[in-house]
Amino acid sequence: MNSFKIPNINDEKSVLKTIRLKYKTLERIEELSQSNDISVNRLINECIEFALDNLSNNNIDNNEDSK
Repeated sequence: MNSFKIPNINDEKSVLKTIRLKYKTLERIEELSQSNDISVNRLINECIEFALDNLSNNNIDNNEDSK
C-alpha cells in the first residue's frame, strides 16, 4: 500500500456536503489535525482521496453488520 502524504493545496473547486462521523473518529481526526498543523477539512479530504486511490472492489464489504 502507498504511504499517506499530505500534498500542497492549490485552489481547487469544492462543494459543501454535510456528513455524519462517529465521535471517536472525529476525535482521532482532530488530534491528527492539531499535531500536523492542518485543518480538519484538509485532513478529511486527503484521507478520503487516499482511501479511494487505494481501494479495490474486492475490499468493499456490503455487509450492514460491519457498520
